[in-house]
Amino acid sequence: MQFISSGFVVAVLALILFSAIRIFREYERGVVFMLGRFWKVKGPGLVIIIPGVQQVVKVDLRTIVMDVPPQDVISRDNVSVKVNAVIYFRVIDPQRAIIQVEDFYSATSQLAQTTLRSVLGKHELDEMLAERDKLNSDIQQILDASTDAWGIKVSSVEIKHVDIDQTMVRAIAQQAEAERTRRAKIIHAEGEFQAAEKLVQAADLISKSPQALQLRYLQTLSGIANERSSTIVFPLPMDLMTPFLEAARARGK
Repeated sequence: MQFISSGFVVAVLALILFSAIRIFREYERGVVFMLGRFWKVKGPGLVIIIPGVQQVVKVDLRTIVMDVPPQDVISRDNVSVKVNAVIYFRVIDPQRAIIQVEDFYSATSQLAQTTLRSVLGKHELDEMLAERDKLNSDIQQILDASTDAWGIKVSSVEIKHVDIDQTMVRAIAQQAEAERTRRAKIIHAEGEFQAAEKLVQAADLISKSPQALQLRYLQTLSGIANERSSTIVFPLPMDLMTPFLEAARARGK
């Protein structure tokens, strides 16, 4: 009977010792409470916990990737879109992450959803599509400041998709097509303007040096000689006919 009781005591002691041993990995920490009050943060490695007196809550310090569900957002120009994002954050203070908030993961998720709707609702659709880097930075700064009291560090926010209604997609395509047409017309008009300026400069130069007109005439004749067309229409400069006209007037007098 004494042998059985001794074996029972050894088994109980072994069970207590086994339950008192905790092993935390390099990326884990244990928030230890003694009689319900915070005592200290332990880990990594081997940690001894007194059963019945101390309790420990394990906290993961690795970066957590959170996918924010699609949110219905109405932009500042009254366009309804669905936006989802991904958030990268990690626990930098295990004590505050356990004591200051009930569930830091759920709290960060809810805060990210409301912040996403609030920030994007202040911008127009064109800004959502063209200035994602700026919006990502604004959301990250707001989340980081709000979660600092929980011992959470939000390192990055990335907007993944901005889903737009098909009617709005067609309207955006028409707007882009009209914008490209406008640019093409402006470029064509600028080309005509520059060509007209060069022609004016050429005319001024030729008017100052009549010999230039003769050289241009000969160059044009050389170019026409290479053409294989059976019919060639070539304008004859009046400057070439001037000596003949003057001679005819002199004979008429």
